[in-house]
Amino acid sequence: MATSFEKYQKRRLRSSYISVIISISLVLFLLGILGLLVLNTKKVADYFKEQAAITLFLKNDIKKDNILNLQVSIDAEPFTRGTKFISKEEAAEIYKKQNGEDFMDFLGYNPLQNAIDINVKADYVTPEKMSEIEKKYKDNQFVSEVSYDKPLIDLLTKNVKKISLFILIFSSLATLIVIVLINSSIRLSVYSKRFTIKTMQMVGATKSFIRRPFIWRSVRLGIIGAILALIELSVVLYYLNNQFPKFDIIENRIEIASLFGVIFLIGVLITWFSTFFATQRFLNLRTDELYY
Repeated sequence: MATSFEKYQKRRLRSSYISVIISISLVLFLLGILGLLVLNTKKVADYFKEQAAITLFLKNDIKKDNILNLQVSIDAEPFTRGTKFISKEEAAEIYKKQNGEDFMDFLGYNPLQNAIDINVKADYVTPEKMSEIEKKYKDNQFVSEVSYDKPLIDLLTKNVKKISLFILIFSSLATLIVIVLINSSIRLSVYSKRFTIKTMQMVGATKSFIRRPFIWRSVRLGIIGAILALIELSVVLYYLNNQFPKFDIIENRIEIASLFGVIFLIGVLITWFSTFFATQRFLNLRTDELYY
């Protein structure tokens, strides 16, 4: 009979440990996802910013050598991510494909101009800096007009700031929630052993001696939970990198390794502190208070 009871207790204890490990791994996994979002927010924002371009419409009487020299000088600028020359013939073909009609049939000539599209680096895609680039080429002897989508630049700048602030606030709240959830799981685990703690104390065991096995057991559970969370996070990283290769999510391996290290440390430290304070609480309670 005693053997059956002992087996039941072991199964119950094992089930409790498994539930703690699952809880820790899930909340650390969610924290890791949030960390990936924070790390890649700028990268995603930069990707969309760099889709914006400034178009320089060139005068009709410019020689090819002058166009090439202008393009080379633009490529050398610190704000330039890349340039593309679009001849007026190419522009007419693009218009024809997009609209399904050839305006040259009824105009009899091509009114479009040769142009250079400048893709600007993300750090320069702000209303102020784009305006400076516009002024730089507006009075150029080979340029007849400078064009870019000003409302889009304003919208991008405002939205990126709002999204960055939102993610920062949400990350702080999520971190706090993760700490509370892991702490609750550990406290429940220690709570089930409160009578054992008090019994050991009554037979003369010191507080540090009583705490030690509980702390090391919780730390081991935290390590296992953290490792599971990191495995899950690695699978998600692999999937996202294959689905969105343009963002090159795993490009900065140092940042990802640091994130993994932080998640692992959080799993260990929170379980250590939670167990320490939970056992300390029950050690300081009177025997009759353990029933409430």
